[in-house]
Amino acid sequence: MHPSHPTPRTVFRYLLLVLFAGTMAVPFVWMVTASLKPRIESEQPHLVPHTVQSENYAIVLRRAPDPNTGEKLDLDYPKWYLNSLFIALWVTTLQVFTSAMAAYAFSRIQWKWRDRVFLLYLGTMMIPGLVLMIPNYQIMVKLHLVNTYAGLILPAAFSAFGTFLLRQFMLTIPPSLDESAEMDGASHARIFLDIILPLARPGLVTLAIFTFLGNYHSFFWPLVMIKDDWLRTLPVGMLSFRTTYGRQTELLMAATVMCIAPLIVFFIAMQKQLVAGIQMGAVKE
Repeated sequence: MHPSHPTPRTVFRYLLLVLFAGTMAVPFVWMVTASLKPRIESEQPHLVPHTVQSENYAIVLRRAPDPNTGEKLDLDYPKWYLNSLFIALWVTTLQVFTSAMAAYAFSRIQWKWRDRVFLLYLGTMMIPGLVLMIPNYQIMVKLHLVNTYAGLILPAAFSAFGTFLLRQFMLTIPPSLDESAEMDGASHARIFLDIILPLARPGLVTLAIFTFLGNYHSFFWPLVMIKDDWLRTLPVGMLSFRTTYGRQTELLMAATVMCIAPLIVFFIAMQKQLVAGIQMGAVKE
């Protein structure tokens, strides 16, 4: 049996995919190579550096002096990293928990006007985040939470999208499980913790991934809330880095690579769970 030859349409599709992939890959490859160049080469257009200077990463982390000036950078990049991770992890934990409880109430408990309240709650997703930034900031001022970790974490601890996503997962769980548990005397709390949450694990993982990635590189809210350098997150710190050392392209690119590398590794490691979770959430009995 002769192997089938690709049709012109298939060849065109693959060429189009290669073109799109190259469009996305070339800037990233240039960023990585530029981060390894000495300053004298950083502005030159060639892709491969003639001299590899991996010390640029140590300079950004303030572990080595700049070979051009002999001084260490006056920016605390490791602290920005820790702040972003700390805030993203706390927001992810709280948002998954609160969204799961709300999703359980909207999917498994029968109460008056439940669906209407859910639609109203879902309607808040239509409001742009920038519109809510000023009233949220005024609330934080009155609560004395400006320039604190709590002020960065608490407003993001609730999510209409997270509630919607987990509700769709919970609707796929057979109601007979709840009924059997209720006949055995289980409370809603016991049903939620012992039955619904374990079965909704793919949805919880999917929401956790979305939430972590979204808050890891959150920019506008930390920019408004942060006043002190020690509270800066990575995106806000990168703005300061660009303002202070933007002319040193090799250092700026090294800082950028370290900023996005964890996201790429995280996505590659979790892509199967992410795709599986989205597919399972799309199926409803």
